[in-house]
Amino acid sequence: MMQLIKYPERKDWKKILQRPQADNALLMDTVKSILNDVKENADAAIQKYTKQFDGILISEPIVSKEEFAAGDEIPDSLKSAIRQAATNIKLFHQKQLKPAEIIETMPGVECYRKSVAIEKVGLYIPGGTAPLFSTLPMLGIPAKLAGCKEIIVCTPADKNGNVHPAVLFTASLIGIDKIYKIGGVQAIAAMAYGTATVPKVFKIFGPGNRYVTAAKQLIQLEGVAIDMPAGPSEVCVLADETANAAFIAADLLSQAEHGKDSQVLLVTTDEILARKVTEEINEQVLVLSRKEIAIAALQNSKIILVNRIEEGINIVNEYAPEHLIICCIDDVAAANKIINAGSVFIGSYSPESAGDYASGTNHVLPTNGFAKAYSGVSVESFVKKISFQKISYEGLNSISDTIIAMAEAEGLDAHANAVKIRLKK
Repeated sequence: MMQLIKYPERKDWKKILQRPQADNALLMDTVKSILNDVKENADAAIQKYTKQFDGILISEPIVSKEEFAAGDEIPDSLKSAIRQAATNIKLFHQKQLKPAEIIETMPGVECYRKSVAIEKVGLYIPGGTAPLFSTLPMLGIPAKLAGCKEIIVCTPADKNGNVHPAVLFTASLIGIDKIYKIGGVQAIAAMAYGTATVPKVFKIFGPGNRYVTAAKQLIQLEGVAIDMPAGPSEVCVLADETANAAFIAADLLSQAEHGKDSQVLLVTTDEILARKVTEEINEQVLVLSRKEIAIAALQNSKIILVNRIEEGINIVNEYAPEHLIICCIDDVAAANKIINAGSVFIGSYSPESAGDYASGTNHVLPTNGFAKAYSGVSVESFVKKISFQKISYEGLNSISDTIIAMAEAEGLDAHANAVKIRLKK
């Protein structure tokens, strides 16, 4: 099912590493139309699109206190798993909080940079073909740690108009009480523009399909911040002859089952391993509940044979995967050479699903090659950095000649005078 490409020349890498393409012009037109409708008609438009796309009529989108009680119905084993995952995620992200440090750049000139929480944030939790409740602690916990005052969640309801109980339990666990039964483009529009029901937020977080990603990119042009472009999921495995074919096949399928537009990649120095992985995929996919989705995704996917692991590292950095798993002899040394990836999993016992759920790192990551410039979500994603300076008379006097000389050289006399007038007084 996966295409095998043997020892490609560097000039061919770009073509080989292309993601699945869609008709973006048609997609953007559709998304713009929905955004504009919600901007103009607010809750009525949201209700219309929820009926059109999800097949349900929801007159009251906010989850009530009584509905939140459904979160207690999930099995105790799942509750324990969510609590453990939340503990690990909180521990990892808590270490990202650092106090401001005052730097005296010259005597009497003190500068510092302070983290200030974004007041209002919106979290999108995908429903689609699978309710991804695991995304909620990945977004909600760092938002809480950052100190965001208002945190709202939008997520699609099921065919009975209910939010998945695991989402409700997780929200209660981390202290979020505003959940709206809205999915897709209309959810992004609701949070971006605000309605009588849904508050407007300053920044929107969360992964989604191509439509959700396009909506986030478009509302960013209108001044609403987003976390990153996060579209269809993807994984790349870098392996040599020491790797376990069954493990690799399982990792590739774990991402292929996300959606038909997902992509998985194996870069390896060993042709025998490539053959074994293909055999394992053909066997393992048969027992998956989402095998049709996985099989479709595998049509977009590739196995690339390379001569040396160093060449494989270069291909990986060119591809810039959302997730990268490294299974080779010198895995740590290889990991240290990775410069473009959302999240890296080192060694045969570090499956990508550990990061998806419970190791503690964040699973909201840049896809589609955006890992060349974007980072995954962190506590810093939920704050603004404001710089401060406090300058005494002596400090201004010591730096005045520098400021005046540079201001006058740029022809900005008022800038220079703002210093001169203070020294005269």
